[in-house]
Amino acid sequence: MRKVEEKLVGKVTHYFTNIGVAVVEITKGGLKVGDKIHIKGATSDFEQVIDSMQIEHESVAKAKKGDAVGLKVDQQTREGDEVYKVE
Repeated sequence: MRKVEEKLVGKVTHYFTNIGVAVVEITKGGLKVGDKIHIKGATSDFEQVIDSMQIEHESVAKAKKGDAVGLKVDQQTREGDEVYKVE
């Protein structure tokens, strides 16, 4: 069984409860649609595949360091939750 590696790529800076979208600030590396992520925090701990991302309400296929992206998430997140890319 191969070891699953997780790399910290950013953190949640805002969560919109009514639409289930987390704003993630990318602090290192990058993310793209189709990547598997793991969101971990005080009360959050789940994995999901990125179906869509937006920057300033525009759909994008990938995001790089310094970008703040909106991600549709399966569960509630909170500000400060860490976002890991699952390799």
